[in-house]
Amino acid sequence: MSPFREKYLRYEELSRVLQDWAHAHPEFVRVKSIGKSAEGRDLWILEIGREPGRRRAAAWVDGNMHAVELCGSSVALAIAEDVIALHRGEDRHDLPTHVRERLKGILFYVLPRMSPDGAEAVLRDGRYVRSNPRDRREHAPVPRWVAGDINGDGAVLSLRRQDPSGEFVEDPELPGVMLPRRLEDTGPFYKVWPEGTIENYDGVHVPDPHFLSDNDIDLNRNFPYGWQPEPEQVGAGPYGASEPESRAVIDWATAHPNIFSWLNLHTFGGVYIRPLGSASDKKMNQQDLAIYRQIEQWGEQIGGYPMVSGFEEFIYEPEKPIHGDITDFIYHTRGAIAYACELWDLFARLGIERRKPFVEHYTRLTRENLLALAKFDREKNQKRIFRGWQRFRHPQLGEVEIGGTVSTVGLTNPPYEMLADIAQRQAAMYLRVAAMAPALEMHARHANGRIEVEVANAGYLPTYVLDSAKKLSLDARVFVEVEPLGDASIDPRDARTEIGHLEGWGRGLYNQYIFYQRSRGSVSRRTVSIPVQGRGKVRVRAKGLRVGEVVQEITVG
Repeated sequence: MSPFREKYLRYEELSRVLQDWAHAHPEFVRVKSIGKSAEGRDLWILEIGREPGRRRAAAWVDGNMHAVELCGSSVALAIAEDVIALHRGEDRHDLPTHVRERLKGILFYVLPRMSPDGAEAVLRDGRYVRSNPRDRREHAPVPRWVAGDINGDGAVLSLRRQDPSGEFVEDPELPGVMLPRRLEDTGPFYKVWPEGTIENYDGVHVPDPHFLSDNDIDLNRNFPYGWQPEPEQVGAGPYGASEPESRAVIDWATAHPNIFSWLNLHTFGGVYIRPLGSASDKKMNQQDLAIYRQIEQWGEQIGGYPMVSGFEEFIYEPEKPIHGDITDFIYHTRGAIAYACELWDLFARLGIERRKPFVEHYTRLTRENLLALAKFDREKNQKRIFRGWQRFRHPQLGEVEIGGTVSTVGLTNPPYEMLADIAQRQAAMYLRVAAMAPALEMHARHANGRIEVEVANAGYLPTYVLDSAKKLSLDARVFVEVEPLGDASIDPRDARTEIGHLEGWGRGLYNQYIFYQRSRGSVSRRTVSIPVQGRGKVRVRAKGLRVGEVVQEITVG
């Protein structure tokens, strides 16, 4: 079994996997660096597909933009490996033959780790990092927590200290499990803080912990569409695309308008999150929504997760959307089918019933849910999460205890033992989405002094991909170009002919009245007839910004 299906890889291990694939399969696998992190690590991207220089529809996958969410890298690598297997003639998902051939005909771009510095800090130091382990803010001389392994045990856990105003009590039967205090509890009571030290500590006042107290940027708040500054959006950064990682992704996406689908991998929850991020479905393009409904069906049946609207089911405060996230940027500015996946359905594994809106899974957890997690940790996760408390003399706070939770494996990410199954299911799900790609086809022939060119789209999606994308500056029209070779000649006005948009055969889900069955007209196919004189050859090219090109040479005369 591949190592990323059994554990979470350090940067050097991940890099070696990518380079080994490229070395073993140079005919259809390439590795490129699209930029460097602040600490100088390459942002590796895989290009998978034969003739990568020939542009055609492309499916994108990225993972691990949040440093602790390591499962995203594993699933991204699993998708890549399964696509490589298809090119080698191996089908790991029992796909129909025509679907396998369709998938081999498109390009895959896979960025398995968007935050390599942060992921390395998590795996190496055991600390929490949202995206990147850096803080370039100019701070006022006020106290703040700086995480660190102060007792040298190789993990950054929690500190606790008895306090009559403490908000937590320890479960009497489960060492390490701290429970929210209730009115009936008799104590002892504890304050619980992150393991680390307090910068600018005055010796008396302990500051509130904050998940971005010592790492300033949340990359998924740093993309320029809908970007809002601090404090309107926590983690936004000084300006949109201020970070080298987000800039590298934006530059690649902008330079590759052939990307039609975009999967952004996170943890945890077990849910797909789709646009719109800032408005209800009533304001969404309804043709787009029908496409997402089809993906939602596959998500439930194959991936095992529901799909929800970002605005209607995944904002933490009513009417206050999340600003600057990557899927909003891709959907609204690049016209691609963009959505996020929160891998690892921990809530379902703990027996928590499906809630609406889905975000309440995170905001309405109870003591009973925490105890269910402790039971899961004992029985299914080899006790990786909860650690007992050890006495320690803190250089600033005096006598404390260190212990609590290590969230990396079992909470934020699935146990190693469950990783392969999750990767398998999510790869199977995304391959269905990738198979929706528009597929440009062309047949040209010479007859009776004319070149007859038939151009068609055989894919599920139209050549413009999403109906809402037609309003963007991405000009997705298809053209036919004719180039005479040798002694053949054409009227220069016939050198380029606009075909326009070609519809796909798919309409999404619930987008037609199936009891009254009618096909559309000739919306997926166009024919061009061009006079030609002389003898020789003619090169005919059908091309579109989002579907690449198809070239054929024919003999005339």
